[in-house]
Amino acid sequence: MTATQPTRTHATKQNWAQGLMAFAAVMLMLVGILDIFRGIMAIAKDDVFVNTPNYVFQFDLTSWGWIHLALGAVGVIVSMGLFASATWARVAGVAIAGLVIIGNFLSLPYYPVWSVVMIAFSGFVIWALCVVKRDAPDAMFDHPGRDI
Repeated sequence: MTATQPTRTHATKQNWAQGLMAFAAVMLMLVGILDIFRGIMAIAKDDVFVNTPNYVFQFDLTSWGWIHLALGAVGVIVSMGLFASATWARVAGVAIAGLVIIGNFLSLPYYPVWSVVMIAFSGFVIWALCVVKRDAPDAMFDHPGRDI
């Protein structure tokens, strides 16, 4: 009876780890895609953005668009690495989510509500990537009960 419990506990932890990695990958993919769309809107000088002339971090709207477009593209690429459970993708995912938070904080006056939403999404990505133990997920789509 006691011999089966560690295996069950390990399988449960493995399921949680795989779930968190999948969550982080999907959330980073969403953050990246939404940041790409936001970048395209800013480059096209869409009327959605608020004009704030007295903001400390003043950039041209086109500059913000290129920043968000680049962050979004890198976020999508890193999320694909997260689906493969690559260690480099976990490190890069935390870094890119941090940069997305900084970029959205700096562009807060231009599109305040959406910036707060993107900051929250990126915070969830960082949380999910940092909570999973380093060696927990071998591969995201492997079955934890199956021995190879």
